[in-house]
Amino acid sequence: MNVKLLLFEGFDELDAVGPYEVFQLAGRYGCDMSAELVTLTPTDRVVARSGMRIEPHGALEGSEADFVVVPGGGWNDDGPGVRVEYDRGEIPDVLARFHAERTAVASVCTGALLLAKAGLLDGRPATTHHTALEDLREMGADVVEDRVVDDGDVLTAGGITSGFDLALHVVARECGESVAESVARELEYERAI
Repeated sequence: MNVKLLLFEGFDELDAVGPYEVFQLAGRYGCDMSAELVTLTPTDRVVARSGMRIEPHGALEGSEADFVVVPGGGWNDDGPGVRVEYDRGEIPDVLARFHAERTAVASVCTGALLLAKAGLLDGRPATTHHTALEDLREMGADVVEDRVVDDGDVLTAGGITSGFDLALHVVARECGESVAESVARELEYERAI
């Protein structure tokens, strides 16, 4: 499984880096899984919400992915982040296209609002960070206050640390419980789901 974590200016670090490490560890534990940190179009560097600077592996546009994960960050801030990307509309358009081409998509935290703008959460069960649940409901999602909501080809996770649970859930779903347990043990992370 080829996982792409889609970064943008102002994304929340842990929303992307936590799942990235889970997916990479799953590959080391025998799962056919790899992950890359990508941006929508080629760029040399992305600055995250708390200032972490990341050199992405490449761009989502023009690549192939089995699974795209969108982090959150910056929905309720004035600076860069989900709100800016929501208003810009480019990421939601690309997500809708990838999903239409049978790529599964997921979000962590307020990344769900970009999935909602893409029309991927209309009438579907979904979750997000607690501060954006009402916004998500107003966008047409069937809001569920769980850490992870799996609706087949669209998955959502609640607030920041729930990205670990999302990634471990995907590893268990795709590679089996034993791999997910091995990864969780390596991370010394107590699974919530």
